[in-house]
Amino acid sequence: MYSDLFSSLDCMQAGKFSVLLWIIPIVMASLFVTSSSWSQSYTKTCLSLISTNSETRQKSLLGFPLMLFALMMMLLILNFLGLIPFVYGPTSNIWISASLAIVFWSMLIFSGWIKFPMESAAHFAPSGAPNMFIPFLVVIETVSILIRPLTLTIRIIANISAGHIIMGLIATSLTTCSYMTLGPVMAVHIGYNMFEVFVCSVQAYVFALLIKLYGEEHPVMF
Repeated sequence: MYSDLFSSLDCMQAGKFSVLLWIIPIVMASLFVTSSSWSQSYTKTCLSLISTNSETRQKSLLGFPLMLFALMMMLLILNFLGLIPFVYGPTSNIWISASLAIVFWSMLIFSGWIKFPMESAAHFAPSGAPNMFIPFLVVIETVSILIRPLTLTIRIIANISAGHIIMGLIATSLTTCSYMTLGPVMAVHIGYNMFEVFVCSVQAYVFALLIKLYGEEHPVMF
């Protein structure tokens, strides 16, 4: 009978090991997430997104820090959904991840060019640059700005999808291993599920952090 790689995520194939295959890693990962030390450190990390050293920038982009925090919480929930059996992980879909990246990137680009067109144009050619290098600087800066949605999309899709594939491979090995090797493989399965919780949290934070860094390049009115 033919079965593809992703069918290994179906715990119905695990038979008598189906409970061990999913319940124990989910319980262990839940205990890890709800632990006080992890939750406190991640809460401080989340709050760093809504802090800024520039009051002028806060006035220029009202609500932007709060939007970043909401974005990260949404990505965190979507990433965690992909760890639940029989639930599709939305952030592993290229259309969803690309749509999020393009929307937030274009929002900052259009906001800067509509409100501050001169300052946005001056960003392509830094002051003091030799005139002969200005065309090259404009091309380089344009390319670096245009590829930002692509890098945002590939980063989150690659990390989330790779984690799901490895989890599927470990689950497949659990269904075929003997009683002698069940213990070590189960330990690897539990450990990797906890590692995936960490990866999902980091990817949600990195996505929002990069949007924040792009927002710091937004022109401000002095």
